[in-house]
Amino acid sequence: MVQQKDVTVFYDERVLAHAPDTNVDFLPGRLDKRIRTILSDLDVQWKYPEHPGRITAIMELLAREPIPGVRIEPGKAATKDELSRVHTRSFLDDIFSLRNESAWLDVDTTAVSPGSVQAAEVAAGTAIAAVEAVVEGRTGSAFAVVRPPGHHADPARARGFCLFNNVAVAAAHAHAALGCKRVLIVDWDAHHGNGTQDIFWADPDVMFFDMHRAAPFYPGTGSLTDVGAGRGEGTTVNVPMPGGAGDVAYLKAMRDILVPAADFFKPDLVLVSAGFDAHWFDLALNVSYEGFAAMTGVVQQIADKHCNGRLAMILEGGYNTESLSYGVHAVLKALAGGVVVEPKDCGVEEVEAATEFHKGAFQPDNTN
Repeated sequence: MVQQKDVTVFYDERVLAHAPDTNVDFLPGRLDKRIRTILSDLDVQWKYPEHPGRITAIMELLAREPIPGVRIEPGKAATKDELSRVHTRSFLDDIFSLRNESAWLDVDTTAVSPGSVQAAEVAAGTAIAAVEAVVEGRTGSAFAVVRPPGHHADPARARGFCLFNNVAVAAAHAHAALGCKRVLIVDWDAHHGNGTQDIFWADPDVMFFDMHRAAPFYPGTGSLTDVGAGRGEGTTVNVPMPGGAGDVAYLKAMRDILVPAADFFKPDLVLVSAGFDAHWFDLALNVSYEGFAAMTGVVQQIADKHCNGRLAMILEGGYNTESLSYGVHAVLKALAGGVVVEPKDCGVEEVEAATEFHKGAFQPDNTN
């Protein structure tokens, strides 16, 4: 019999206020003109992919199909001091100056709307709330359902729909305020977490393990030989994958590389940058819902072995609302103690069933 485990979902509706609309008037400038030129050359009208419906889809599915052991608690806003552990003060001042404004921030179409700055503060603060609950023992594990995502944001730049680096803010808070000496960050988003890598590039106290679709897929970083520098050399671990990679490849990377790396590093806390755009509905990789659940099982085992089960997940990407919501649901079921099955390559189970069905049809007839 599987034992039910305590899981807390941290969610604050203020994250819904981040809603860039390409049809509204943005602050004037060269960047705005460049973006307008890019959008005008598209064959179809472009809409901002990182939208509030991503989060409402997750929460509505949880309401329709509640998971025993999973409860929901509110988040909070991060303070400037908490954000400044990983971002420069000048960058924060620049972002804060855009409160209640609309503006483009990067040529990859990262943008803010009037409610975006507060949403980003709440996203980072809610990641902190999840970590605090785990470290203080108030929950077995936690999942921060937040947006905008964070793992592309570096110390002085917003990129890839990301304003503040939520998982990095949470890791830095755990180290500075909660007594965690070694933090392991696992990033399984389809896109490389270049911002997280940059922030902890030379930090020996944070191990960053990232599985992602290889360059030239956005953002084009995260090569196999990127391993950190200085005292942090060896604490950055990248596993670039081809576009066809799925459950078997992801789990092999985790079991053959992540598990021994964690055994060496011995973390006090495990964080996951949990992106769901590796699902085939997002056309980047081929991970299934069962694959996400199995990956959750691996990080649970690492957390149980090394840090009393301290495990917190922070939402990153995932832009198809169906695969995003059901992917999160599968992970929460696994965190809550649900049965985790070993996924097979897509189609293998069906072929095995067909083999069983047909196996007697082609046997020699020995009745004569």
